[in-house]
Order: sequence, then structure tokens, then C-alpha cells
Amino acid sequence: MDTILNKEIQNYINANLNTDLHALLLKKSPFPEVSMQEIVQQIKGKQVAGRKFPFLLKEGILFPPQLNLEQSSSEKTALYKSGILKGNTFIDLTSGFGIDAYYLSQNFESITLVEQNTGLLEIVEHNWKILNRQARFINLKLEDFLNETQEYFDVIYLDPARRDQQKNKVFLLEDLSPDILEIQEKLRAISGQVVIKLSPLIDLKYLVSVLPGISRIDIIALKNDVKEVIVFLSDENTDRVFCNCVNLDSGEPAFTFKFGEEETARSEYSEPEKYIYIPNNAILKAGTFNLISQKFGLKKLHPNSHLYTLNKEEKNFPGRVLEMEMIDSKSIKKKGQYNIISKNYPLKPEEIKKKYALKDGGNDYLIFTQSKKGKIILKSV
Repeated sequence: MDTILNKEIQNYINANLNTDLHALLLKKSPFPEVSMQEIVQQIKGKQVAGRKFPFLLKEGILFPPQLNLEQSSSEKTALYKSGILKGNTFIDLTSGFGIDAYYLSQNFESITLVEQNTGLLEIVEHNWKILNRQARFINLKLEDFLNETQEYFDVIYLDPARRDQQKNKVFLLEDLSPDILEIQEKLRAISGQVVIKLSPLIDLKYLVSVLPGISRIDIIALKNDVKEVIVFLSDENTDRVFCNCVNLDSGEPAFTFKFGEEETARSEYSEPEKYIYIPNNAILKAGTFNLISQKFGLKKLHPNSHLYTLNKEEKNFPGRVLEMEMIDSKSIKKKGQYNIISKNYPLKPEEIKKKYALKDGGNDYLIFTQSKKGKIILKSV
């Protein structure tokens, strides 16, 4: 492991950060002590770190294989979660490459990382020394650790593997590794708060129905791309689950509600008025289609469009607010440049672009959707 940190090898890695890696893999390594595969692994690691966790772009840091990098949280989502948790003792039962653990553990005195992959844990332990962070590193399967431990932790964190043995993605709690439903009692026996990172595709109603003790669910989007669903299990008795929708790096406010409020919320309907409101994807994931309308006094265009309208602009809305007008399809200029949105409309954006010979991008928007009166096209003013 130390060989790859040789100054000459590191200089070679840094000099090839923008090189075609497929072509590089066909070459012979200029260093007999390390393979070209090992060199490319470090190059890929630095490339991913630049996008996802730039705090690791420093001398002496080692990177694991690409799959471990892909499964790691981004620095920004981990930093958000670190603002929620605090206490004395923290344990990450599935530490992986340790990005979540690095940030989540910042408000704790004692930190424990459990990881069954020996090589991966050695890399994390090495990196934490470089970063001047202390922790106890345990190389065990999560299940074995739970069977052996007599300790109690203020917070347990885990990010179950979401692929089966055939590498297919899975979403149900019983299909994850570890099986959350099978180990939930053991987890709650050794901590008053259990925090679980889940797939952004998980169904929230299913989640609440099968997992008792949920006190909070956070839906985390980054630049309007939903990245994680975080579940908090607590000993506190709560009559309803608190939900928090955030869209990081957007400047938009969080949208909070109690699970079940959507069932009693009602929407008014209207044809398009001066402004069109498009909720961010964290809110759409939460399924609060009527609640967002009710809380902001908006009118819905159609039960299935999830677009809203009002004659005034509400600046504190968690999503986009566009001033728009209805147009006829004949007035769409060919080869025009637009951001195209299609909601509850027969054609997808790519099909719309082809039909009207349009280009992507620019500052103008076209929305293809339906109101209660039928199909409509809206253009930004």
C-alpha cells in the first residue's frame, strides 16, 4: 500500500489525471513495483474526489476501487447530515470508504468504524491518519459485531448494500445487505438513535408501514437530483413521522411536514395564471402534491401534472417559479433553444425536440403539460 505513495509514482499519477484511462491501461507500467491497474485506480479516485469529496485531494490520500467510490456519499450530503447528529459515542456499521463517517462523527467524542472488507478498512485507517482524525477500526461483518458487542452508542449509522449477489439493484428493506428488518431489534438494543441511508427510489409509504419507530425521514436532493433517503429510528414516542425535504446547492428553503398530512390536504384547480410553480424533486419524491399547493396557496393545473400557478410570485418557494404564457404550437420557432419540460404530456422532451426541431439549453423554457381543459404549451416570458 505504501509503494503507490512513492513520490515518483504520485507525480506520474498527477501528470495523467486527464489522460484517456482506457489507453493508459493498455500501456506497461513504468514502475515495476506497481501495476498500471493500481495506478489507474488512484487516477480514477482523484477524478471522483474532485467531483464528490474534494477534501480528499491532498498528498498521501489513497483511493479504493471504483465501486467503493460510487457507493460513497458526496461531501455535500455527508456535511448536511453532520449538522443533524451529535453526542458522545458514534458508530458506523458499514463504513465503506468512510466519507459519511468522517463528517457525521465530527460532533462526537468516540468514533467506531466497522467494515468487513479488510483492504478497504486499511485504506480508510491510513487516510484518517493523514487527515489527523482518530477512530477505532474494527474489521468484522456487521452481524458478527452485533452478536458480540456489549457496548451502547448514542448514534448508530449504516448504509446497507443495495445490490444482490447478481449485482442487481434492490430496494426492499428485507433484500438489503444487511436485512434491516432482521437486525432492527439488535440495533435498537444498543442505541437510542439509529440512522439508515436508503435508496432515493424507496417508497415512503412502504417504509413507514414495515419499519416501526421511525421518527424522521429526510429526502436529500443535490442540485435537484434526489440522492438519499435518510431514516431516523428513535426511542421517542411520536404520533407522526416528521419529514424534511432539502435541495442542497439550490438556495431553496427546506419543506417540512408530518407524514399523513398529504391525505387531508386539498388543491384548488385553475388554468395557467401569470406564474408557474415547479416543486423541486425532493418534494415530488415525498408525494406532497396537494400539501405544497395548500401551504403556498397555489392552484394546480391538473391532478396528474404536479405543476402549480398563481398571479403573484412567491419568492420563498422550494422549486422554480417561472413567468409564462400559453402559446399555440404553431408559434414555436424551429431551431429555437429552450429548456424543455414535459409533465403529464404524451411526448417526452427528446420527442418534443425532434418534432419541433428544437435545441436544448439557453434561458427560455417551454412546458408541455395538461390543465383540466386539455393539453397546453407554456413559454417563459
